[in-house]
Amino acid sequence: MFELAVPCEVFGIDRPELHDPWYSHVVCAPHPGDLETGQGAVLRTTHGLDDVVTADTVVVVPPLMAGPDPQARPETIEALREAYGRGARMLSLCTGAFVLAEAGLLDGRPATTHWMHATEMARRYPKVRVDPRVLYIDDGQVLTSAGTAAGIDLCLHVVRCDLGAEVANAVARRMVVPPHRDGGQAQFVDLPVASSASDDPIGMALGWMLERLDRAITVEQAAHRVGMSPRHFARRFREVTGTTPLQWLLSQRVLLAQRLLETTDLSIEVVATRCGFGSAAGLRSHFQRAVSASPVSYRRTFRQATA
Repeated sequence: MFELAVPCEVFGIDRPELHDPWYSHVVCAPHPGDLETGQGAVLRTTHGLDDVVTADTVVVVPPLMAGPDPQARPETIEALREAYGRGARMLSLCTGAFVLAEAGLLDGRPATTHWMHATEMARRYPKVRVDPRVLYIDDGQVLTSAGTAAGIDLCLHVVRCDLGAEVANAVARRMVVPPHRDGGQAQFVDLPVASSASDDPIGMALGWMLERLDRAITVEQAAHRVGMSPRHFARRFREVTGTTPLQWLLSQRVLLAQRLLETTDLSIEVVATRCGFGSAAGLRSHFQRAVSASPVSYRRTFRQATA
């Protein structure tokens, strides 16, 4: 039920003050009517597979009864294939990836699911390149996420791609969740929780780096800031975040650049300087690689009117 609620929260609440029009969102089932859940609740929908076939984006959530269920109804599989064939964007949350795999839509693609079920998914669908480590994977037309809260990350990622970083950040603030967790971040970290802020050197380093995105930052400087050797710092950083310090720093700089391009009239050169890229050429190179758009075209698409 949690995963079902996530797209309802992100896409289903009309937010015209953030972007007008907002998404048009419906909950569909193979047969409209009452849907029983594993928690004893009953949900009702009036929308069926015809709405799936004609949708621009289809979000497949785990079965409402417990456990992954690759044995989806044949009519559901056919509707998903037809939607995909029409060019619909296909998302799965948690073990909803089993249904996309059963439909053959993940064949030859990288995909993820909840780490507890990743081995079973790889066994049943050997054509799928299952990655149990990451939060979500955007493979173009098909996007998959890991378990539970990772569905929030993927849905916010979709909003960010569709409507821009500023709108996605506003939705995240209303949901009281982090505005952005990179898809390559680790699903879970098998480390003890710090008892206080002083016991969390990586958290302290992240805050220190965020305050200095406009400056050159080295791993050695960040490690020295929290009293660790560069090698130990880099290892702990990857354990906590699932990525390297430099890759994390780059993603934060790109996010800042997105916000500045959307909300200010600053020149590309000034944006590059404020984000620590050094030059417009450096910004263009990293931005194009991360966002698949140039800074100029991104601003043209997502520029919001300023008061």
